[in-house]
Amino acid sequence: MPYYDLFLAPVEDARRADYEAFLIPMHKMFIDLGAIETVDLWAEDVPDGELTSLPLAVKLQEGESVASGYVIWPSKEARDAGWAKMMSDDSPFEMPFDGKRMVFGGFTLLKRTTA
Repeated sequence: MPYYDLFLAPVEDARRADYEAFLIPMHKMFIDLGAIETVDLWAEDVPDGELTSLPLAVKLQEGESVASGYVIWPSKEARDAGWAKMMSDDSPFEMPFDGKRMVFGGFTLLKRTTA
């Protein structure tokens, strides 16, 4: 059964090109670690909220946008093995966003419908 990693991250609008460049090696790394698919998204119509919202989730600041995305793995076991290998790598990489305000987690599939 597929397993999904989802995330939200605040990215400075002025660093969007840096973020897009960062995604190229990240996608390759996830695929090399066994992921089936990687998708990244840039917020376009993301309203502010009073109690909950995507901007509130990442404590969005002036001049930033919410980036989102997901990684699909063939199984939770493949995901856990991929993450373990990635976390054991001593090669640090610089993230072009504030990782402390990133929101992420792993999910199992409830239902999927396609056209």
